Amino acid sequence: MTRVIDTERKPAEKTVSLVLGSGGARGLAHIGVIQCLHEMGYIIGSVSGSSIGSVIGGVYAAGKLKDFELWMRKMSRSEILSMMDFTWQKGGLVKGDKVINAMIEMVGDIHIEDLAIPYTAVAADIENHKEVWFQRGPLFEAIRASVSLPLLMTPQIINDRILIDGGVLNPVPIAPTFGDHTDIKLAVNLAGHSDLRQERAQIEQRSYEHLDSKDSNPITQLLERFQKPSEQKHKFEDWGVTDVTNQAFDAMQTSIARQKLAAYPPDITIEIPRNLAKIMEFDRANELIEYGYMRAHETLDAYILT
Repeated sequence: MTRVIDTERKPAEKTVSLVLGSGGARGLAHIGVIQCLHEMGYIIGSVSGSSIGSVIGGVYAAGKLKDFELWMRKMSRSEILSMMDFTWQKGGLVKGDKVINAMIEMVGDIHIEDLAIPYTAVAADIENHKEVWFQRGPLFEAIRASVSLPLLMTPQIINDRILIDGGVLNPVPIAPTFGDHTDIKLAVNLAGHSDLRQERAQIEQRSYEHLDSKDSNPITQLLERFQKPSEQKHKFEDWGVTDVTNQAFDAMQTSIARQKLAAYPPDITIEIPRNLAKIMEFDRANELIEYGYMRAHETLDAYILT
């Protein structure tokens, strides 16, 4: 999608410690956030992430975000299912080897210390109830540990530690950026307020060069698919195991994210609504990336004016 770019905007020329939160497919909004930061002249000096945040941050630091974006934009539901290597092993339904190997083929089997900028992937040690920060070693070993969503993906065993999704303990990993010498700490929280109706009027005003009306705007269409939870017509008897798991995990992450942001407030927080997409809706990349871009633009514009 082609966006209208403000060519008269002066570059911000400020360095950013970028914190990318966990939240499944909603994390594709991180791509749009990064695009907006670059367009507005910010320089990303470091990146830390949990779960999907570790994925987007890792491929960005490796210089392969554009390739990853194109891959995601073409992804269909059937292709997503084809990436699921189901297993009878204990601890999860999916091994995760297919998707990790596909990313290694795209990015290369590189080490974190060889990335262009400092990078941290956060996982959770399930036995010792501790965060594990990956700042050295194989990039995709770190990412595989960080994305090990309980019940869905089998845990990653590293040095006799059983590691699962970093979002279990820290869905917005700000602490790894404390030692950075950057101008701004910016966090993207994928567990933001779930009422999207207030976004509608602002988002409909955003213009695209090839769109003639708001009815053809994919973001408007996206918003119309989501309503305030109290207005949703989903009935509990229609829920499956994954629905209950997703709701429980989102509720937990929302609570922890709120605590982390209050304890370690970043300079800027970009809030992505927690009901923007379900955990596995990666086939909606186009909408989610554009939403992230527009949400970032709005937030950064407001920050500049303060």
